[in-house]
Amino acid sequence: GVSGLGAAVYSARFNMKTLILAAQPGGLFIAEHPVENYPGFKKIIAVDLVKNIREHAEEFGAELKEETVKEIKKDNNLFSIKTNKSLYQAKSVLIATGSERRKLNAPGEKEFLGKGVSYCASCDGAFFQDKIVGVIGGGDSAAKEALLLAKYAKKVYIIYRKDAIRAEPVLIDEISKNSKIEIINNADVIEIKGDLFVESVKLSRKFGDSDELKLNGLFIEIGHVPATALVKNLEVQLNERGEIVVDKESKTNVPGVFAAGDITNNGWKQAIIAVSQGCYAAFSAFRYINSIDK
Repeated sequence: GVSGLGAAVYSARFNMKTLILAAQPGGLFIAEHPVENYPGFKKIIAVDLVKNIREHAEEFGAELKEETVKEIKKDNNLFSIKTNKSLYQAKSVLIATGSERRKLNAPGEKEFLGKGVSYCASCDGAFFQDKIVGVIGGGDSAAKEALLLAKYAKKVYIIYRKDAIRAEPVLIDEISKNSKIEIINNADVIEIKGDLFVESVKLSRKFGDSDELKLNGLFIEIGHVPATALVKNLEVQLNERGEIVVDKESKTNVPGVFAAGDITNNGWKQAIIAVSQGCYAAFSAFRYINSIDK
């Protein structure tokens, strides 16, 4: 993601041999709608921002390989990184694997994935032209999904389990002005129903005169969980939410292991903060390598 790519810009500038390993360059961030809160850009497509940072890193000599990391091991001051294609060694590693989409874990979610259930409006929204869709969630991501889907669907329901959605005021204002979007508060989706495709969802309370809501599609945007599977062998400290604990210099409790972005215990998950963490992690790695090379 942008955190790892941002780190690569700096680590390459520090003349460190820099290898970026990513199964999907850009991570979940590339599914973002136009980004309007990244300093220096009034509005930029997420894919273009990722492309810009990647090209910046590569210009300084960083190399990106589209490989899936399977395992990381530490032996004294050397790390072995095994991917689906090769084996690499490094003096330090930066973990910037971000997060994975949180699942609803409701009956029908798995069965209708790709058949009306989706986690990405920018990927699948166009398939729901003139249809009725629902968005589960109440944060910024859910609000953005709903606004994007309203460009295609004839009706968009935001289904949220609390009293009021908690998105940024500017997003709430846009939603209130969009006649296609309606919010259903204090409700959970407890079952997804259909035959070959999604046809309806069952709610935890009645909406109107029924607890069943007719839908053609359901977009789940209820947050993320840290993608920390790779650090289990390294004995990196995690907090109660499963995030990697780092200090202000992006250091973990394991010498030579640094972390940045949404995978860390940073309380505010924003692209600009992830990039800044990555840049500081590169500086910390630079100082660490210099210390062990003396």
